[in-house]
Amino acid sequence: MSTTSLVSSLLDEGLKTRQFPGVVYRPGPTGRRAALLGGPDVWEVIRDLRHWPGKGMERVERLADELGLSANRVSLAADFYGAFPDEIDARIEENERAAEEIRRRAQQRETLLSS
Repeated sequence: MSTTSLVSSLLDEGLKTRQFPGVVYRPGPTGRRAALLGGPDVWEVIRDLRHWPGKGMERVERLADELGLSANRVSLAADFYGAFPDEIDARIEENERAAEEIRRRAQQRETLLSS
């Protein structure tokens, strides 16, 4: 990564975290990603929130209980997603592709071992 690209990326992250206090960026094997300070990645919260039963704040509160977070922190993740949906959707899609690849490899292994 060039110096210009790095500076641009860090500036972008800094502006986002300033707009959403409580959101930080963490490094990882697939690059830096938005996360709740001391908690899960934003994409993980949004993935779960999409599939969690209930509506509105009831849904937020039930997921918060399940994750051991406050409803405010789940709402913060939802607000961050509202501002940067492409970033979070890309992380969710990347995770789904990786999970599918793991399932495919496990199936190939099982097929091999059962022959």
